[in-house]
Amino acid sequence: MWSPEREAEAPAGGDPAGLLPPEWEEDEERMSFLFSAFKRSREVNSTDWDSKMGFWAPLVLSHSRRQGVVRLRLRDLQEAFQRKGSVPLGLATVLQDLLRRGELQRESDFMASVDSSWISWGVGVFLLKPLKWTLSNMLGDNKFPTEEVLVAVELLKEKAEEVYRLYQHSPLSSHPVVALSELSTLCANSCPDERTFYLVLLQLQKEKRVTVLEQNGEKIVKFARGPHAKVSPVNDVDVGVYQLMQSEQLLSRKVESLSQEAERCKEEARRACRAGKKQLALRSLKAKQRTEKRIEALHAKLDTVQGILDRIYASQTDQMVFNAYQAGVGALKLSMKDVTVEKAESLVDQIQELCDTQDEVSQTLAGGVTNGLDFDSEELEKELDILLQDTTKEPLDLSDNPHETLYTNSVPNPRISDAELEAELEKLSLSEGGLVPSSKSPKRQLEPAL
Repeated sequence: MWSPEREAEAPAGGDPAGLLPPEWEEDEERMSFLFSAFKRSREVNSTDWDSKMGFWAPLVLSHSRRQGVVRLRLRDLQEAFQRKGSVPLGLATVLQDLLRRGELQRESDFMASVDSSWISWGVGVFLLKPLKWTLSNMLGDNKFPTEEVLVAVELLKEKAEEVYRLYQHSPLSSHPVVALSELSTLCANSCPDERTFYLVLLQLQKEKRVTVLEQNGEKIVKFARGPHAKVSPVNDVDVGVYQLMQSEQLLSRKVESLSQEAERCKEEARRACRAGKKQLALRSLKAKQRTEKRIEALHAKLDTVQGILDRIYASQTDQMVFNAYQAGVGALKLSMKDVTVEKAESLVDQIQELCDTQDEVSQTLAGGVTNGLDFDSEELEKELDILLQDTTKEPLDLSDNPHETLYTNSVPNPRISDAELEAELEKLSLSEGGLVPSSKSPKRQLEPAL
């Protein structure tokens, strides 16, 4: 589906059928309607009015973008949009509507809105064409002048941004002040003509990204240092650096010219030697030596100028670094405004106190409480020792099950042999008479005496 955005991506050139909406070649009825004039008022038929305006307004702007031109004229548009010998009759109304919406602006009005006294050719634009336009309106002539130059506002802003990027990425950006002629050469591909180039400079000046000054009959342009910075007025330092740069270029060109002249003298001396003209060869060699001395003197001057420029560039870099340091110190002061050593020490003390409290709470919880009673650990240890001593003196309590061995405490009982048990049993039977050994039982089961 056709759209102005897709059409804007097409390469510059005419308007072949492939770059125009499909109905341009296919729908005769639709195109006949679109090529007809607008009604005198939108209220007569707002649907038809909006339909035509919705077709032509984007097409006019996309045509300008595709062509890469910021300056439009009714006559040029009528020629560009001819179809089968017919010219759109409503283009003047379309341009007036774009003017009303601010998407187009008269070139004279745009230049008058900027301090452009440095543009000598602007006088005719400022005075003659606005006067003609005003008189035609006063006399009731509502026809749009076919030669009136209009400016595509959005495209002009894009061109200005493109020129600024070209400057930033070029060797000219080593210093903010450049010659207008050098900048014009740099922007030759972006700005097809001189007026477009001046309009772009006016837009940059309107955005306060450049300022233009005429110095000794030559116009110089000063750029803002950063993409979001505002340009400062040209001062004596800028002019001095610009003059040094011009001197450097002049000396470089002079050295190159003299080097070519010295080479020419050397070649003349060689030819004279071949021809046997010794005196002529000597004169050529003397001329070569004089030229070389002049080159040496110019080289010394050129080195001096370049040294001064290097120091200036270094000082500018130092100034930027100094400004960055200053901004950093200011930011650090703001961030540390409420921070002092005393406050930091107090904060550390509070943290240590809270940590100690937390440790005490943890120890208290780990100790636990049993039935609300506290026990002395030393007393418990003493009582446990007494119990262990008593258990070693008590007789063994053998269970009915001979295979079970009961322990009254956690200390293991020593193993006793059968002979020791029999001897112990005999002692008990003789002394107490309460236990009678049973010889019939191999397992020596004991029964209490009745």
